[in-house]
Amino acid sequence: MLHKPVVDQTAFKLSMRHLAGAVSVITVGEGDERTGFTATSVSSLSADVPSVIVSVNRSSSSWPAVDKYRRFCVNVLSADQQHVAQSFAGFDGRRGAERYEGAQWHELATGTAALSDALTVLDCDLDTVLNHHSHAILIGRVRAIETREDVEPLLYWRGGYRRLAGNLSARPES
Repeated sequence: MLHKPVVDQTAFKLSMRHLAGAVSVITVGEGDERTGFTATSVSSLSADVPSVIVSVNRSSSSWPAVDKYRRFCVNVLSADQQHVAQSFAGFDGRRGAERYEGAQWHELATGTAALSDALTVLDCDLDTVLNHHSHAILIGRVRAIETREDVEPLLYWRGGYRRLAGNLSARPES
């Protein structure tokens, strides 16, 4: 019988800090039940039926709202929206609907709050939930999109927020 090595959780978390990712705020709920969370675990899934993948810890205070409302909005933050990321990450102590203070919001197709000045917004119906260990993998079917072309993304890398420093290389020729 083969013995699989056990990977240390701390080493795994440190390793994952080397993945640079766009910072998004996932909004969910309505009225006083509005809440949300900061995520770097957002990825496109399909363009055929436009859909995205988002991971959320099921012990998160946002999970019950995701499960109840079955829709969410991915708000990809621009470089000047670190304060929004901090608020939705809970670093300033705000919870639930308090996290929406200090930013402008509007609604798209699902009625979920969309950040007015986000780099891009993907308004989604929850299509599928896959539970895996401590997390839920959300597959959202995109219902509406808003995009700005005039700003740079907020990035998260090695435990801190970052900005793009410039292009490393030109786009490949088609």
